[in-house]
Amino acid sequence: MNNNLKVERAIKNVTQQQLAEEIGVTRQAINSIELNKYVPSTVLALKLSRYFGKPVNDIFYLEETD
Repeated sequence: MNNNLKVERAIKNVTQQQLAEEIGVTRQAINSIELNKYVPSTVLALKLSRYFGKPVNDIFYLEETD
């Protein structure tokens, strides 16, 4: 699974730390998601979707190999 989290953060002009505080996770969790080292839980993906006001599929998407 891949994501557009970094792009979405740039559009809203928020740092990893600011996003983490809003969502209730650590900055390291946001960094790991952006680097595709961590796949977020469904709840976390939905929180991010709500925060950015976009469908989950606009933030997270499957690769051909997934």
